[in-house]
Amino acid sequence: MKAMTSRERVVTAMRGGIPDRVPVAPDISNMIPARLTGRPFWDIYIDETPPLWRAYIDAVDRFGIDGWFIYGDMQFRYPGTSPERIIERRESDGRKVLTWAGTRGGIDFTYEQTYYAADPPTRTRKAVADLEKDWKLAKAFLSEPIGWDPAILEQQRKALGEKGALGIHQSYPGLQCWPYVWLDGGIEKGVEWYYDRHDLVMEVRELHERQCLSEMEMVLDAKPDFVIFGGSGTITLQSPAIARELCLPTLKKLTRMAKQAGQTNMLHSCGKERALVQMCVEETDLGCINPLEVPPQGDCDLAEIKAAYGDRIALMGNLHTTEVMLKGTPETVREASRKAIEDAGAGGGFILSSGDQCGRDTPDENIRAMVEAAERWGRY
Repeated sequence: MKAMTSRERVVTAMRGGIPDRVPVAPDISNMIPARLTGRPFWDIYIDETPPLWRAYIDAVDRFGIDGWFIYGDMQFRYPGTSPERIIERRESDGRKVLTWAGTRGGIDFTYEQTYYAADPPTRTRKAVADLEKDWKLAKAFLSEPIGWDPAILEQQRKALGEKGALGIHQSYPGLQCWPYVWLDGGIEKGVEWYYDRHDLVMEVRELHERQCLSEMEMVLDAKPDFVIFGGSGTITLQSPAIARELCLPTLKKLTRMAKQAGQTNMLHSCGKERALVQMCVEETDLGCINPLEVPPQGDCDLAEIKAAYGDRIALMGNLHTTEVMLKGTPETVREASRKAIEDAGAGGGFILSSGDQCGRDTPDENIRAMVEAAERWGRY
């Protein structure tokens, strides 16, 4: 078989096809690229020197992996929106606490973000403190986009080239999303609202779905290599029954839109995922799913899922991010990679990866060992 570029290899596997070899795309999406810059993480996240997406491409070059680029930036424009600005800075114990201000739908808002020297930032206070009292602001955050700016996306596309597949993130409604983006109080507050004000939560769901469908139309116009539906914890932070009510209706519509447009699409949901795999295979038009984590973080058996659904959906995963990638030796990684390829590589439609994002201190040699394993055992 003719040798493929990394971009061709990843896209072929995502579509369920047989590439020249199993793509190897460990999830190093955040901490490892930031670490490799040698700069404090807050430089990457506040000043973008360099931006995280460029640091990721540098890491792809460093390790020789097949790029799984999930940073596609649409720069959506929403009605009555102003650029966010920093209005307060505090520093303590190696942290920078910044308060950001902006306007959405003509309504002013603030939120707090805490930045660290060697860890990703955390949004420590969200913009919407109370769903009822701040209902107008919540609706503004769920407004439909009125356009998008292609400048950064085209810059990213050019920089990545054939080093990997370029993806654009698309959210969907649910408790895996709202409490971590704009609703203060975390998952506890989200669950409280789900049971105490179910009517209001369902209105949020409907508004978010409209926003997602409008965004998706623009994403499809941008023609990325793939669309990634970001839903970490979809059936870990809420039950499968709640996910079926809040998430599934929109996932059905989004994946149908992608399929009708001939657009490669995948879903990322770390944590428990076995029931979600079945739900997506049987009830949506999803094309690929990851990271298929093993216990105790997840509940997936790669060989079992391949046998049950491998002819209907492409798979990406699933080396244990701590016991194998972080704490293991290169030989541990090579053996786990060999087994994953043996479990899911037959017939194509498989991307060798980690179970979820690799930790900051994952040894470089362990990432290289995964690449070596794909070269050794992943040829078709």
